[in-house]
Amino acid sequence: MTQPDLPTVRLLPKAKPQTLRRGYPWVYANELVVDRRTRNLAAGTVARLEDNDRKLLGLVGVTPSSKIICRMLDRDPEAQIDKAWLAAKLTRALELRERLFPAPYYRLIHAEADGLPGVIIDRFGDTAVIQPNAAWAELLLPELAEALAEVSGVRNILKNAGGRGRQLEGLDDVDAVLLGKAPEAPLPVEMNGATYMADLTGGQKTGLFYDQRPNHGFAARLASGQKMLDVFSHVGGFALAALAGGAASALSVDGSASALALAEEGAKRMGAAERFATRQGDAFDTLEALGTEGERFGLVVCDPPAFAPAKPALEAGLRAYEKVARLSAPLVEEGGYLVLCSCSHAADLSSFTGACLRGIGRAGRRAQLLHTGFAGPDHPLLPQLAESGYLKALVFRL
Repeated sequence: MTQPDLPTVRLLPKAKPQTLRRGYPWVYANELVVDRRTRNLAAGTVARLEDNDRKLLGLVGVTPSSKIICRMLDRDPEAQIDKAWLAAKLTRALELRERLFPAPYYRLIHAEADGLPGVIIDRFGDTAVIQPNAAWAELLLPELAEALAEVSGVRNILKNAGGRGRQLEGLDDVDAVLLGKAPEAPLPVEMNGATYMADLTGGQKTGLFYDQRPNHGFAARLASGQKMLDVFSHVGGFALAALAGGAASALSVDGSASALALAEEGAKRMGAAERFATRQGDAFDTLEALGTEGERFGLVVCDPPAFAPAKPALEAGLRAYEKVARLSAPLVEEGGYLVLCSCSHAADLSSFTGACLRGIGRAGRRAQLLHTGFAGPDHPLLPQLAESGYLKALVFRL
């Protein structure tokens, strides 16, 4: 028996329901029958999805104005999308993180890969930050916050409305405190022996990037005794890990003075302030200036923002990655190490690697590729959705 109170939406004949049956979580607007009734559904409405033969495929969250018009919530058309359903998803995700991490600092929900499409939840001890980047999750935000508190025991829950996807879903950009209170100061987070300061209310994204944790750790193994450079450093991600790994010195370069101040505070708390320095400025300009100054480092890391966030930006993005490699490679000592990262899902691993090697070659250097890193296991990959495997980190010896 179907739930009579839910509307029904249907795929067009040209759409391929088998991809959805195999686990692909999205339906695009050009794959759905968009009649007046569907257009009039409120953004975030939960609906039954049928194929063209009227066979039920499951329950979806519908945003009529979005290019991604449906997000698969449950393949059981009889499921009840409510607080108990949310709690079950959160419990399953929490079990994995508690197995992986000794302390409650991690990404708890990684959107589609954890069965909550468009939802990001990062945990910082007894505080959690939710990014509801899909309309269905925005509508169920009160239930989601209640379920999160009950399942995880967090006492403070913040809503971060800065996700790029919210605009595409027609959602506001207003942050809020959903439970408890917002922290009055940045919170210290321990990772890889380093201390990071997470600004949960004024920082980028949810306050800290957990995804690079294993790549920070790998780079730190190369850092002992080295003079180290961290470009696009944010709050000191690779630099502080390198200092924890025994780097002789670390220089963080970023355009944000507030991010660098947080990095300085982290270094101070680690007792490494005397080995740490910062340089505020445009990353490309600073790389060129360091080259002109004759600076050389045993370890150079460049972890830029997404230069190719979507396919239309791919060519320009690959040129930018090539330029980063070309400008950073001359700064690496003979036999030293260069780590180049990309968080652009539109630039696949092969394209990104090619751009990096072109840049290294144009700089007159030759490289060994030692290691390819990805996001940590608290950012699981949904194999059917390439976009969930966005992060790449290439470790070269020059």
